[in-house]
Amino acid sequence: MLKRLSLLLVLVSTSWFAHASELPTASPEDVGLSAEKLEAMKAHFQSYVDEHKLAGLTTLVSRHGKVAHFETYGVRTLESGEPMAKDAIFRIYSMTKPVTGVALMMLYEEGKFELDDPVSKYIPAFKDQKVFKGVNEDGSMITEPTAREMTVRDLMRHTSGLSYGVFSETPVDMSYRKGQLIGFDQPLSEWVPKLARQPLLYQPGKAWVYSLSVDVQGYLVEVLSGQTFDEFLKTRIFDPLGMSDTGFYVSEEKVDRLVGIYDLDKEKGLTPTGNALIQDFTKEPLFKSGGGGLLSTTADYWRFAQMVANGGGLDGVRILKAETVDMMRTNQLPEGVNGIGGKGVVGFGLDFAVLTNAEAFGGGNNGEFYWGGMANTVFWIDPVSDVVAIFMTNVLPYGAVDPRTPMRKFVNEAVVN
Repeated sequence: MLKRLSLLLVLVSTSWFAHASELPTASPEDVGLSAEKLEAMKAHFQSYVDEHKLAGLTTLVSRHGKVAHFETYGVRTLESGEPMAKDAIFRIYSMTKPVTGVALMMLYEEGKFELDDPVSKYIPAFKDQKVFKGVNEDGSMITEPTAREMTVRDLMRHTSGLSYGVFSETPVDMSYRKGQLIGFDQPLSEWVPKLARQPLLYQPGKAWVYSLSVDVQGYLVEVLSGQTFDEFLKTRIFDPLGMSDTGFYVSEEKVDRLVGIYDLDKEKGLTPTGNALIQDFTKEPLFKSGGGGLLSTTADYWRFAQMVANGGGLDGVRILKAETVDMMRTNQLPEGVNGIGGKGVVGFGLDFAVLTNAEAFGGGNNGEFYWGGMANTVFWIDPVSDVVAIFMTNVLPYGAVDPRTPMRKFVNEAVVN
């Protein structure tokens, strides 16, 4: 009897994941998209491969919950010459951040915390932090007390006072590097107290600075849930949504689906990356980065993004309430604090950038929310046109190519009714 039950569970599980991997599709015309514009987009991105800007990539566009465009280009790796496949596994880096935000807001819905609670309420190491104020003649930092403590909301909208340690040469960023905060060789439980001992770069709530805040959120998920961060993501998000190829490393049986990652050099072209920050994703990391540690497929990430676009549910699975998603995609920045670019064009919600001035941005619709990854992946959700768009590739440095500007133009022009 037990053997029969075990077999039944395996069959049900297998059937679920087989079903989950199949995306709902429609012709462009059936969902009010121009097939001609999408074909023009396909030709545009094929030129990236033809001109040796990228080894391979995928593009996906859905509308009204149906995938109307899903294309592959180039090769999975230059070394193998194997064609890019729809189930190829990409390093999504900072596209991990919205996933972490969803995980944390699931715990918010369970009453585990309030957004304006001080972080120190749950992670005592953040109590009594100091803020960088200047530098003494001997090079040591001058600090002052915080005017108020950083809150969970600050972590989610990047107004915490934290920095990233790799994007600038401030004394705080250099102290991060000296303190060995940039790496993958320690668990979150050891790393977070080290970060908490560093001075903040600015007073909480007074500026928007892209930072390690989301890695702290990952640890907060552990503290609040009693599960490890990776276990929480798997059992509460990935398994329920059928995201069977998403995780913090690639298992041995899936290594042959991992996309090669390359540096794009103006003189040398595409070469295997020599970036020291690139970890070996074929081994389970000690550091489960909520800010940039996940790998995923285009289809898996679409399932996540479409769940968010639907207001928190997909295929009968409810991850978040619609009102919670609305909070996440609403600009949360304090009055007078600008988001990306500092021009009041792009605000920031809870782990999503939010378009607040589409005209100044160059098109699109106010309320579009999005994020991208270090290896030039990007996705966005447009609630006005009910579109989800995803671009996947793995090339460095960030900005070596610009997928989002042309893709947004093609997709926006493809919406015909």
